[in-house]
Amino acid sequence: MRGPHNIWRLIRTGATFIRTGAMHQALEAMDAPPRLRAVAYAISAPFAWLGYKGDPELPPVTRAITALGPAYIKFGQVLSTRPDVVGAELADQLRVLQDKLPPFETSIAKRMVEDELGAPADQLFIDFSEPVAAASIAQVHSARRADTGERVAVKVLRPGIERAFRRDLDAFHFAAAMIERISPASRRLRPSEVIKHFESVVLGELDLRLEAASASQFGANTVGDAGFLVPQPVWNLSAKRVMVLDWAEGLPMGDPTGLRDAGHDVAAIGERVLQLFLSHALRDGFFHADMHHGNLKVAGNGDILAYDFGIMGQIDEYTRRVYAEILMGFIQRDYKRVAEVHFEAGYVPADRDVDEFALALRAVGEPIFGMDAAHISMARLLAYLFEVTERFGMQTQTQLILLQRTMVVVEGVARSLHPSINMWEVAKPVVEKYIRESLGPRAIANDLRKTVQVLGRFGPQLPDLVKAAIRKQTEPTPPPVTVTRWRYAALISAGTALLLLGVVLGELL
Repeated sequence: MRGPHNIWRLIRTGATFIRTGAMHQALEAMDAPPRLRAVAYAISAPFAWLGYKGDPELPPVTRAITALGPAYIKFGQVLSTRPDVVGAELADQLRVLQDKLPPFETSIAKRMVEDELGAPADQLFIDFSEPVAAASIAQVHSARRADTGERVAVKVLRPGIERAFRRDLDAFHFAAAMIERISPASRRLRPSEVIKHFESVVLGELDLRLEAASASQFGANTVGDAGFLVPQPVWNLSAKRVMVLDWAEGLPMGDPTGLRDAGHDVAAIGERVLQLFLSHALRDGFFHADMHHGNLKVAGNGDILAYDFGIMGQIDEYTRRVYAEILMGFIQRDYKRVAEVHFEAGYVPADRDVDEFALALRAVGEPIFGMDAAHISMARLLAYLFEVTERFGMQTQTQLILLQRTMVVVEGVARSLHPSINMWEVAKPVVEKYIRESLGPRAIANDLRKTVQVLGRFGPQLPDLVKAAIRKQTEPTPPPVTVTRWRYAALISAGTALLLLGVVLGELL
């Protein structure tokens, strides 16, 4: 229940940020308005002694988040994809936030396997290992299937993690509502929408069937991509709290020296990572949104292996077309077209001047193109673009933010393998191919075909729909409902009772 009982959790959170020295840095990074800063300090400072100390060797914000526990760690990771909310510098710090916790006992994991799959773990698997990785939500074991002998990864949720996350999610929703109420200026960043996005990510990770479905969908979309493999789920050995995937065997993507020693062309791998990501995002509208070094491996034959599908991004076909046109406009240095696309999509208010916006975009793009290939950076371009669009009143586009932030992460992976990579030259063929297929005559014919299909499906209902619409227009408007004083009193009494009940329940949960 998102009631006042959450105030205590927020006080403990603020106290921890004060005690670790993170409060000032966090508020500065988010450019919080004075009223919000004053409230944050007023609520938190008197209780600083109640805050967690955290690890003094970590940077302040990372130290505070890590001390507050699994839900905050995961929230920090999700915020790392939102530089529009926390700023580019803090987003970079949060991106390396370590989602690692001490493992729980293997005997507990085996018991959960039996509870979920209905048979003893030793009957389903052989060589069930000690944890090979332990994160805030789940841990992973290596094992072999008893029926086939194939090596698999067995992912098991932490005991009690679902209840703990629900409790903290309530507090996050309460905090977002309070921030919007205290500081109307913060509504442009849509705090409640950020929390809803976080909630959808977390709930997906707390039900491993959804992660298995993401792996299955991602694998089906990319089955034709040369040199790219996605471990597939073993459905009959997967449930809500246990997931079994094919084992991903390979060298870590974050070890260029090891890859070179193994005979791999690291420059080609770097280019392929970037092109694969753009292809998944533009072609499929379904992409790996956590595509950092730790979630990528290189197989012995040079294939790229991706795993950990807890955070996936989805963008609709219209948004993909808009994004492709924006990218292509920058590649061709056609800033007027980039500006027009923003206006056509409704991203920038119609009362702004398109030529002035195009000029501002030129100030963003030209310095980038004046650099040599080794220094051309999409990350820098996107950082500048955020500044310009904010100045022209562009509302936050959650779909694009996640896509753009993931592109920055993928650029970092690609550049670590190929420092002199020309990002635009590598991206250009993928974007051009998508535009040819999605904006040319073939795409128009396909759009018309889909429209005819929809009209054909609803054709028999169209006469009734028209009649209902006409009837609704001709019906008299009902008089407004008046509420008497005694009804107001009853509503207030009921609301007070529910509020008290919420506080009591909050203390019991």
